[in-house]
Amino acid sequence: MKSIINFLFFFILVILPAYYLPPAAYCLYAEDKIVAIVNNEIITQKDLNDFLNFMRMQFSRELKGKALEEKLSSMKLDLLRRLIDERIMLQKAKEEKITIDPARVKAKISDVKSRYSLESDFELDLAKQGLVQADLENKIREQMLVYAIIEQKVRSKVVIRPDEITGFYNQNKREFLKPEERLLTVIIVQDESLAKTISYQLRLGIKLEELAGKYSFNTDILSVSEGQELRHEIEDKVFKLGIGEVSDPIGVQQQYYIFKLDSIVGSQQMSLAQAQDKIRAILIDKKTQSKMTEWLDELKKQSYIKIIES
Repeated sequence: MKSIINFLFFFILVILPAYYLPPAAYCLYAEDKIVAIVNNEIITQKDLNDFLNFMRMQFSRELKGKALEEKLSSMKLDLLRRLIDERIMLQKAKEEKITIDPARVKAKISDVKSRYSLESDFELDLAKQGLVQADLENKIREQMLVYAIIEQKVRSKVVIRPDEITGFYNQNKREFLKPEERLLTVIIVQDESLAKTISYQLRLGIKLEELAGKYSFNTDILSVSEGQELRHEIEDKVFKLGIGEVSDPIGVQQQYYIFKLDSIVGSQQMSLAQAQDKIRAILIDKKTQSKMTEWLDELKKQSYIKIIES
């Protein structure tokens, strides 16, 4: 009889609530679900969700709409592994007593906020991701701790020898071709009607110096090459100009730009001296990635990692 009463007690207090959780409580239960254990810490479904939302905010600087969602979707399968790796490195950073100056975190938050016209837009974007500013600050601090431990344990120990730079250059000379470069004079005008007048008179052959005596405008010198990031409407114009030709005015943010192509410098092979800084950076990244994989694998061997299957 006593065992039956114990069972009923267990059923009412433990089993029954699991089946009859109200919707809001069920969501909380789902978020609190443990998905992995890393040494003495747990990773919950909420940790995974927050990590994905943080990645969304980071990638939204460069990607929008479908491209952003495709990038995040490609990461989802790998998300738990990434989070486990991060947790192991964070634990190592704490073990080494690495700290991050709060001013650096505040500076990064200010940088993120600067992308928004209003602070309320920033807060709204955070809310859409299910985050508050404290969550963002914590993720940025953790990211900085990860970078710091990688710098200390891996990147600072990478050495690039001069013969490695020379060897890489000789084997990859085609990668160090300077693309064709176009040198342009840019005329910047505030008024559309005046911009059309100046563009027309330049095409008639009137010198820019002569026009400067009649009209108010600013000039600049611009060097552009294939692959350089330019506004689409500007790129469309400047790469169709012949030497000496003048473009129609192009309106951008209440200003009008006129482009005159002065010269074209053909593609050139960079010398070893010109390419060495770029090569050093490439080799440092390659060696860092290789050594970091080895270091992280060693940390994993020394850690207790358990993934909880759903």
